[in-house]
Amino acid sequence: MSNCNVEVCPVCGVKIEGEDKVLFSCGPVGTRARLWARVCQYAKNPDCINQNKEAIGPIREKDFYSEPPSLSPTVKEKQRQAS
Repeated sequence: MSNCNVEVCPVCGVKIEGEDKVLFSCGPVGTRARLWARVCQYAKNPDCINQNKEAIGPIREKDFYSEPPSLSPTVKEKQRQAS
């Protein structure tokens, strides 16, 4: 495979192959939409290579991180006691 069609973002270091194949530092391959939903919208850096709305495409609910599960009462109590 040729690396001539790979972009590396100077902001977050993610690699984008071709039009829409995003190689995160860990985890499964993603899309530009998932990258924007999880990283780029928060970075707000003009050097980010994932700012073209047409290239990003539609952003679906599953592109965002899901809410973490709530802590059990025991864990909450331990955190309260530790603070």
